[in-house]
Amino acid sequence: MSELSHTLLSLLPKNALSRAVGAACRIPGPSPLVRFAIRRFVAAYGVDASESELPPEEYPTFTEFFTRRLKPGLRPIAPGESLPVSPVDGTVGECGVITGGKMVQAKGRNYTLPELLGGPDADEMARRFEGGTYVTIYLAPYNYHRIHSPLAGEIVGYTAVPGHLWPVNASGLRNVDKLFCVNERLSTFIETARGPCCVVKVGATNVGRIRALYADVVTNLRRTRLVERKTLEVPVHVEKGGELAMFEMGSTVVLLFHPAFTLSAKIVAGTPIKLGEPLA
Repeated sequence: MSELSHTLLSLLPKNALSRAVGAACRIPGPSPLVRFAIRRFVAAYGVDASESELPPEEYPTFTEFFTRRLKPGLRPIAPGESLPVSPVDGTVGECGVITGGKMVQAKGRNYTLPELLGGPDADEMARRFEGGTYVTIYLAPYNYHRIHSPLAGEIVGYTAVPGHLWPVNASGLRNVDKLFCVNERLSTFIETARGPCCVVKVGATNVGRIRALYADVVTNLRRTRLVERKTLEVPVHVEKGGELAMFEMGSTVVLLFHPAFTLSAKIVAGTPIKLGEPLA
């Protein structure tokens, strides 16, 4: 993204346009038209359609294809109660230790954990992860777009933060300061046997929706400035590898772990990773 492209994109109503694109993708149009759109997408982005639960031509809308499940057993979950796994298919961005609440977005650009989490209790929540580790995983358009739990535990709450919908690709990371903190995002808090874990799902341009599967919450339904922070009255149990949410278009996940975890030396920027592969 050049400086000119960045300036032009900043003038566009990205959230409204993304909602319009999303609405179009959810319309069950004429079957030949939907199949044509899916075939073009598969060809353009190199999607491995053989992994999907159903043949591409059997999905009634583009969104249902984009949020498709995989064939059962295709992503085995690494064993070990206290061994966290990747919750998605994607590519590792930045990773490291959370020190002084600071995290790396890209070379020369940092952000803070309280800014990422948002909400009135962001500082308090961030302190629980001080000295812990973080991993950023980018999902390209060709990736599987359901998000799973890296560990077994109890989902105790979430924070939904409205914001912009800048692209979260490499160009966006280089050009938008504190990108993950200005885009819309949904953070899911999980209490595990080894301490707290948080899965932060960051929205992006085009559709921009993040749909939780443990509560009735969907981002980018309308333009709002209100942060929704909710503690679940009855925590929801989730198994390791269990579904948490889905992206209705590509984006990024930021994982936060308690200091009890140490990342594997294999987890480095630029490394492709799949759902269920060990992180520590």
